[in-house]
Amino acid sequence: MSRIQLALNVDDLEESVAFYSTLFGVEPAKTKPGYANFAVTEPPLKLVLVENAGRGGTINHLGVEVADTDTVDAEQNRLNAAGFASVDERATTCCYAKQDKFWVENAPNGERWEVYTVLADSETFNATEAGGSSCCGSSAEAAPVPAEAGCC
Repeated sequence: MSRIQLALNVDDLEESVAFYSTLFGVEPAKTKPGYANFAVTEPPLKLVLVENAGRGGTINHLGVEVADTDTVDAEQNRLNAAGFASVDERATTCCYAKQDKFWVENAPNGERWEVYTVLADSETFNATEAGGSSCCGSSAEAAPVPAEAGCC
């Protein structure tokens, strides 16, 4: 299964969760402090809400969630062959999940795209909280993020 991910910055998480629950007719799949995500079946969408006061209504980043690491690898190889650079992040913790992923670099309008698979849930937002590196790699400054999170 593949689906588009849309990560939005929101001013008020509780208000945004109520709105998107009604809009898509589903409750969040995961809620944590300053974070919620929805697994919408129709249309196939992973909607991520990141509480980021003052940045509400803006895109945090975009992504494509895929079924497994083999698909992440295949997509990275396909995009590399097309001339797109990428930043590899394997076994990283981001958005309360351990993930294998890569970030596509140099999109024409500066938008941030990731291709990822979720390996397991995590109790921490990112690897920095768990003592590792930030989940957004070298280009974290390109994506507005909550001050307490440092990523996504």
